Amino acid sequence: MTAALTTDQGIPVADTDNSLRAGARGPSLLEDFHLREKLMRFDHERIPERVVYARGAGAHGVFKLHTPLDEYTTADFLTDPDAETPVFVRFSTLQGSRGSTDTPRDARGFATKFYTRQGNFDLVGSNMPVFFIQDGIKFPDLVHALKPEPHNEMPQASSAHDTFWDFVSLQPETMHHLMWRMSDRALPRSYRMMQGFGVHTFRLVNSRGRGTFVKFHWRPSLGTHSLVFDEAQRISGQDPDFNRRDLWEAIASGNYPSWELGVQLFSEFALDDVDLLDATKLVPEEIVPVTPVGRLTLNRNPDNFFAETEQVAFNVGNIVPGIDFTDDPLLQARLFSYLDSQLNRLGGPNFAQLPVNRPHVPVHNHQQDGSHQQRVPTGRVTYSPNSLAAEAPAGFVSFPEVVDGPKERKRSVTFADHYSQATLFWNSMAPWERAHIIEAYRFELGRVTSMAIRVRMIEHLNRIDHDLATAVAAGIGVEQPVRSVANHGRSSASLSQATAAPAPVATRKVAVLMGDGVSARWVARLRDDLTAEGVVVDLLGPVHGTVMTDDGLPMEVTRALSTVASVVYDAVAVPDGVLALPADGQAVHFVAEAYKHGKPIAASGTAVDVLLRAHIPLPTVEPSGSATAPAAGSAGAAFAARSAGPSAGAFRGPQSAGSAAPGEPAGAAFAARSTGPSAGTSRGPRSAASSTAAEPAGAASAARSTGASGAAEPAGGSRSAAASSANISTISDMSLIIDGQPASRLLTALAMHRNHDRDVTSIPA
Repeated sequence: MTAALTTDQGIPVADTDNSLRAGARGPSLLEDFHLREKLMRFDHERIPERVVYARGAGAHGVFKLHTPLDEYTTADFLTDPDAETPVFVRFSTLQGSRGSTDTPRDARGFATKFYTRQGNFDLVGSNMPVFFIQDGIKFPDLVHALKPEPHNEMPQASSAHDTFWDFVSLQPETMHHLMWRMSDRALPRSYRMMQGFGVHTFRLVNSRGRGTFVKFHWRPSLGTHSLVFDEAQRISGQDPDFNRRDLWEAIASGNYPSWELGVQLFSEFALDDVDLLDATKLVPEEIVPVTPVGRLTLNRNPDNFFAETEQVAFNVGNIVPGIDFTDDPLLQARLFSYLDSQLNRLGGPNFAQLPVNRPHVPVHNHQQDGSHQQRVPTGRVTYSPNSLAAEAPAGFVSFPEVVDGPKERKRSVTFADHYSQATLFWNSMAPWERAHIIEAYRFELGRVTSMAIRVRMIEHLNRIDHDLATAVAAGIGVEQPVRSVANHGRSSASLSQATAAPAPVATRKVAVLMGDGVSARWVARLRDDLTAEGVVVDLLGPVHGTVMTDDGLPMEVTRALSTVASVVYDAVAVPDGVLALPADGQAVHFVAEAYKHGKPIAASGTAVDVLLRAHIPLPTVEPSGSATAPAAGSAGAAFAARSAGPSAGAFRGPQSAGSAAPGEPAGAAFAARSTGPSAGTSRGPRSAASSTAAEPAGAASAARSTGASGAAEPAGGSRSAAASSANISTISDMSLIIDGQPASRLLTALAMHRNHDRDVTSIPA
């Protein structure tokens, strides 16, 4: 049934394309109520955007508890495993405007509204466990410094400018968060592959009134994955909605993302060297493990972006019985700021009545009137106490914390350590992660025009780690610092992405470059095997429509190669038979860029010519057919597979600050190469010494040649030690297609792959 068009007053509209005029060529008439209403509503469509976290994406879902916390809390959604608690989650970038891009170097918001049976609980967190500052009174200064500079409104969604680095260089408490911000955690591959943290320490309260401090953690089921910075920048141009689109399409296709909710529980003074009220500190999981308690699943996209994602109002002050606040000074300031912001942004005190904000339980109180009142209260009582209406005050009771102390503007001495946890983070990184941090500092500080600011930052970095400071200084024109503080040598494996186990490959995206003459059987088998594991396969043709396969039949492509770039895919496959590909500049660039960003690449037969045209170095081949390492310093040396010793992904325990060469390039997984008989026989381990200094750190190239293959270390070593012998091999000829090996090896590469780039200086021009 077609809906009739009406005005806001329900009056049917006969014509919405022409205003009311005095004659066909006469003036418009003021009495045209439809014209006036339509323009008035259009003029007032926009509401003030959020000052921070303005650009976001949201989704509906459910939270299901599996490990009750009755011993610690009376919160219903944390004690009843039979309950399914509806939620709305909003992900966002911190610094950019609503119209900015999804992939800047930035912290991400991870806010969850639980519609519990005791009212709404909002867990308003981030993808980083620590924040810039300790006291909320500094928040306006931080945001003013971070946002575009006021004289020219530049740069947008970027911290690479003077005012930000001037501020943080004068605020040592920011140093720990800056390490996270300069790491790959600031460039999430997907909201679905991003951790979340409550940041603050909250208090759980049980039925006996006993309090327990708690930190909340979200762990993505798909693993934690990031982009490399160059890739993130290119995605901003190719698809500014990359993360939003990824979330929407996954949910729309039934691939519902999920996260495990975990808790760290401790008494207030359980730790000697960490004040749990300091939001710039974390508690290493080796000291207090994270206990999984429930699963969050997002299963429905919003019906309307504005009505739900834009109008949702989160507030850290929304808590339920069994959860209470602590004296964290940043949390205390947020309790005021969030409510105040919603009043301004949503136009009055009744924003809690908007459908997305409305509790799923009855609401009864004596609040009345105000802008945008949607309820119609009945009765004559609007006060308490009263004897005219039956009321039973009962419910939330604040934890009876004893508070005693003089009024003073002063921070606890337990907040004074600003460097040791920044050092802990640095020590915990794999070599390729350290390389990315160094590159990030060089990029950001390289755009700072004030040399005094650069020098101050090097002084701070020197207190974190001397080798870090030396490497950054060398890239920004600052004199090399003198070692001032010894590295404490402690580390935490949970802080590194390199220590993660192989991740699920479902919803990862693989591009297959197509063209006339392509092997239909090769493509069909590859696509079937990959999609059976949940991988999304896009066939990219020279134009939209079809290509003619080797069996003389048309095969439909997903889209034209010219409409996408390798940066929006996780891996690339180049099939045999497409003779035109080596001469196709777009195809060659596509493969070369994927190689630069360390993505798994599968190639077969004639496709090797595309790799050669892309100047991707291949190993030499001896007359016997066995692959050998290229001569030292040659282009091929940067490509030789190696797997000697423990993989970089097996990094555990303390590592000296100097164990990675500053600026060491990151490695990557490359599961692909040439034709020949079965690639099932491994050449065995190659000594790490057989590669040259030109080889990217932890080079994960699974280089192959005719008639031979070898075990390769994927993804810059970002794999577990148990997986270090995985044979990520070539997709070579039809015999491998038949027995299914090509897809399985590409799947292995995808599972191992993290975020790594190759040293492009080692690739000949």
